[in-house]
Amino acid sequence: QVQLVESGGGLVQAGGSLKLSCVASGSISNIINMAWFRQTPGKERELVARIGTHGVINYADSVSGRFVISRDNVKNAVYLQMNNLKPEDTAVYYCNADPWWGPSPSNEASWGQGTLVTVSS
Repeated sequence: QVQLVESGGGLVQAGGSLKLSCVASGSISNIINMAWFRQTPGKERELVARIGTHGVINYADSVSGRFVISRDNVKNAVYLQMNNLKPEDTAVYYCNADPWWGPSPSNEASWGQGTLVTVSS
């Protein structure tokens, strides 16, 4: 079991920045993939960015060039620096830790409780 605790959400004006943090604890030795997903009411949860222990990073097209994901393996943490935020970035953001690197979260993935990001126009 992996426990994930997110922080850093809040209200920001369009064009502003926020940094999300997620700290993992528990059975973390098998984590390969750490990622951020987001979800809005009525829509499926979507991948925002992910980073693997092998150094591979992927971004959703909608955030590429504006968001930066990073990882601190000593602190067992993953971060999401969000710049030039837009109203359409408004969502609940979830941290994800997965022992697998695949096209979608595995059944063994762990999720945080979510943190709300609201971008006003």
